[in-house]
Amino acid sequence: MLVYKDAISEDELFTDAFVITGKTEKTAKTEEVDPFIYEVDCKMITVGPTEVNTGANASAEDAEEALEDGSSLVNNVIYSNRLQESSKFDKKSYMVYIKGYLKAIDARLKKLAEAKNNDPESKEFKRSQSFQKDAQAFVLKVVKNIGDYDFYTGESMNPDGMIVLLNYRADGITPYLSFFRDGLTEMKV
Repeated sequence: MLVYKDAISEDELFTDAFVITGKTEKTAKTEEVDPFIYEVDCKMITVGPTEVNTGANASAEDAEEALEDGSSLVNNVIYSNRLQESSKFDKKSYMVYIKGYLKAIDARLKKLAEAKNNDPESKEFKRSQSFQKDAQAFVLKVVKNIGDYDFYTGESMNPDGMIVLLNYRADGITPYLSFFRDGLTEMKV
């Protein structure tokens, strides 16, 4: 299994146990959406309180408590990876955040390319060269539709880390999360 972590905060953001979708097929479960992001399909799942069965008969009071505890409907990727809801962004505040974040990721990519001696054939060098163009196109799309997104961050809530974008497919029902590909590291477990 691959665990995808935020390259800055090192928070676990998602795993390949979820379907990663897009245009160009990479593996049976993972497809690249575009050169800049991964989209992870989500489902709403029901989680409930932990039940402890002691083998005793339930009293009428216990039955009432079970009804009060209830279950809740949660997003499976957000729940499983302990993502935390971030404050809502408007266009201006998102641009302030994203400029700093993209600058940090660009520096990371350049450092990775330098580690490969800036070999023009290395994938690190190619990513560092196309990063700004790819980033600009995606950020413009987000800013244009900023009201459609909910924002999440990793468990540590590091303000310098990745802000994950939640949106819904064209059907208006199916949620998906967008992750900045170059802001991720892969860890095989």
